[in-house]
Amino acid sequence: MDGLILIDKPIGITSHDAVDRVRVIAKTRRVGHAGTLDPFASGLLIIGINKGTKALTNLVGLDKTYEATACLGKTSTTDDPEGEVSERQGWCRDPAAREQRCPEDEKDAHLLPAPNDIEMVLDRFRGTYLQTAPAFSAKKVGGKKLYDLARKGKLEGIELPKKEVTITDLAIIQYAWPELTFRVTCSSGTYIRALARDVGEALGCGAYLTALRRTAIGTYGINHAIPLAELDMHTLQKQLLPL
Repeated sequence: MDGLILIDKPIGITSHDAVDRVRVIAKTRRVGHAGTLDPFASGLLIIGINKGTKALTNLVGLDKTYEATACLGKTSTTDDPEGEVSERQGWCRDPAAREQRCPEDEKDAHLLPAPNDIEMVLDRFRGTYLQTAPAFSAKKVGGKKLYDLARKGKLEGIELPKKEVTITDLAIIQYAWPELTFRVTCSSGTYIRALARDVGEALGCGAYLTALRRTAIGTYGINHAIPLAELDMHTLQKQLLPL
């Protein structure tokens, strides 16, 4: 059994958990995946079996497409739901947003970003921009992973790594304060939680990622993936993509 299988990873498990499940079904240890998804994220995971593991190298660098939801007006220490969430004051600096006010507290109402304000901010990130890695990430500084340093409170004085990333598509799917749902197609290595964080900073209200679903890796789409719960020897043989 050699080839690739497109898996729809559910929320709540790691990419390694999905690989382990395929190993049990395929009865082989030679199983790997292209492009890790965090436990809170769902969606397309390309898994290689036996000789298919060699093909994964060419897939890791492909562009990826996601549907993501960000919560505006709050920030997270990890830029996602797994961190410590804090309320953010001074929600929007843009004068164009001053017609819409927060209904929760009229006395000290903060100005909410309007759809046009968000669209203008998103336009800053279309194309190539220099993205700062999240503090809680696997990026290494001095041979040590950032999340290890962050957990030990040893990030003070350390400059977080930056990388040029390319956003080829960035579109609003739905916006109703405080939730912003958007679609993004980006280069490999782009942190979507960092993009949500950066959009929030540009709006002046802060933001963190609350939901993430990967829908495509290159030309491979989620519509051809099988939910992990439905995977067994029969469905694996039926949906295995030959090399």
